[in-house]
Amino acid sequence: MKKIGLLMVMILMLAVALAACESDPNAKTSVVVTPVTPDKATPVVPAKIEGYKEAPMLAKLTAASTLKAVTERLPAKEDIMVEKVLEETGKYGGDWKLPWTGVNDRWTVGQPTEEALFRFNKDGSAVEPNIAKGYDVNKDSTEFTIYLRKGMKWSDGMPFTADDVLFYWEHMLTKETFGKKIYDAYYSVDPVTGDKALATVTKIDDYSFKVVHKYPSVQFLERVAIDNKWFQAPAHFQKTILPEFIGQEKALEIAKKWGFEDVKSFLVATGYYYWVYPQIPTLRAWVAKNDPNSDQFIMERNPYFWKVDGEGNQLPYMDRIVATKVQDPAQRILGTLAGDYNIIDFDFKDFTVLKENEKKAGFRVMNWSTPTWSSAGIQLNQTIADPNLRKLFQDIKFREALSVAVDRKEISEIVTNGLGAPIQASVPEGLVGYQKGWADQWSKFDPKRANELLDGLGLTKRDKNNFRLNEDGSDLTITVIEGSTSTSGFLELVKKYYEAVGIKVDLKVVDTGTHQELKYSNKIPATTENISLVNVSFRPDTLVPLRVITPWYGQYGLYSSSNGKEGVKPEGDVALILDYWNKVKASATKEEINKWSNEIIKLHQKNQWVIGYAGPTPRLIVASNKVGNVPKDLVYSDEFRSIGHGHPSQFFIKQ
Repeated sequence: MKKIGLLMVMILMLAVALAACESDPNAKTSVVVTPVTPDKATPVVPAKIEGYKEAPMLAKLTAASTLKAVTERLPAKEDIMVEKVLEETGKYGGDWKLPWTGVNDRWTVGQPTEEALFRFNKDGSAVEPNIAKGYDVNKDSTEFTIYLRKGMKWSDGMPFTADDVLFYWEHMLTKETFGKKIYDAYYSVDPVTGDKALATVTKIDDYSFKVVHKYPSVQFLERVAIDNKWFQAPAHFQKTILPEFIGQEKALEIAKKWGFEDVKSFLVATGYYYWVYPQIPTLRAWVAKNDPNSDQFIMERNPYFWKVDGEGNQLPYMDRIVATKVQDPAQRILGTLAGDYNIIDFDFKDFTVLKENEKKAGFRVMNWSTPTWSSAGIQLNQTIADPNLRKLFQDIKFREALSVAVDRKEISEIVTNGLGAPIQASVPEGLVGYQKGWADQWSKFDPKRANELLDGLGLTKRDKNNFRLNEDGSDLTITVIEGSTSTSGFLELVKKYYEAVGIKVDLKVVDTGTHQELKYSNKIPATTENISLVNVSFRPDTLVPLRVITPWYGQYGLYSSSNGKEGVKPEGDVALILDYWNKVKASATKEEINKWSNEIIKLHQKNQWVIGYAGPTPRLIVASNKVGNVPKDLVYSDEFRSIGHGHPSQFFIKQ
């Protein structure tokens, strides 16, 4: 974890370099990278690449004249992205086999195949161009000129240009056609007045565009790499389905043909979750080939993919991704042991069975580190509608009581196999925001203290089963609603300890879709979702109530995202968090960013809105011994796109 922290600090150092303000604020600092070689700033195509090669399945189509030659499908030679070799030059062919639960499990294939405008480099120390070829930024970080790759094409062979960026900005993102509010990355904040201003995006030419902020936006590129990973859409396709271009009636007709009941849900699916639909062109290494509602969903190599390896082989190496639908989560582990899946990730709970079968099943288990605050914890919804529960959940003494009522040593041993230390949910040592001593806060098992705190809150009345009642004599039950059965063992232990101090607990499991709906409708009193982020200044959502995403702050997030039209108005320390976040946004130096980020973290330490019962555990990456180029020890986080951080287009099947 210390290693991760140092890397994150390096990211901030990059942000400072961009924000340095010494002379003319409009003077430009250029950073242009074409091949992914972060130590070089000049776009170069390695001399050893004399020609370009393609997969046999594409070579057959080329020979039959049904597909253009590989050199015509790739970008201009100087703009082809050359990926650095991971372990060895791969071989063409084979399938990436993995399980998924169906069309609502879109991120299982979404994150590994995602191609962002900018991505974090392998060690997480900086962002680097990806779809973009490079960028210029002025001294005060208000103007960013972004360059695209000449000759780059969508998966259907149509040109990808700045028009696709402008179309996305003007007709989709700012009009919120796909159900998402304008991402925070595109707003800058006045450090004095707190005024929040939306950026402008303008086309320069076919292969460059400019983003201009009213105020300095030091971390714009990092925020885009996290908030809005795709900053483009295939205009030629979207014009055929958006009501703005074809009318509401025609759009509804098309939506129903696709199997949707209304235009709104259709546009969310095709504008945001586009990668699972074969009709929609993409820039990814693999593109959908069949109906995502099928029992087996298939993605096939993109013949127009714009990356090659160091020897000129067009990526990806593997022909297909084959995602097989499973009904029971247990099928993931059983299928892996049987050899049905060749690259898959697991939670720490499966560590023992995987390690015991490593040699027999012919796979390797790799521990990727995580920036998680806790591997087993509880979030209490601070805005839950029930007035009695809301009053208790917002009382710091109630949260302390629930914290000390549980024996963390038992949780650690039984739930995490001892991999997660018996500590409080807190920023791990080495990460930005680490506070000394926080991990020990309210961590000692002390049921006597828990009972005293609960009595002091007026919860002295009991029912016939000896469970505490609210002060008004009404039933007091904490309902924990989960979207997965994988936490059942942990929750049964929590239930045992809570009920030992008189707090009745009801456990409910719903499907993932229902869990999301309940979260958005403010009907989840408590759940086990954990906090995981590498830096609050990059991804504030789980700690700062900007939208409805994290259970602990509930409708505070809706209030922010609706500009006060809906939700619950933040007060006290929650309102202070939003104030500090605006100061982070308005910061012009690393020191300022760190200062206000730390203030946000300190408020979380003070209030402990998220109660943790076991420390962070690694994410387990399981790869067949027949699969090469899978990194052994990266950082697994949503910001880095999970397995996608390993650059899967270079994974290959060994012959």
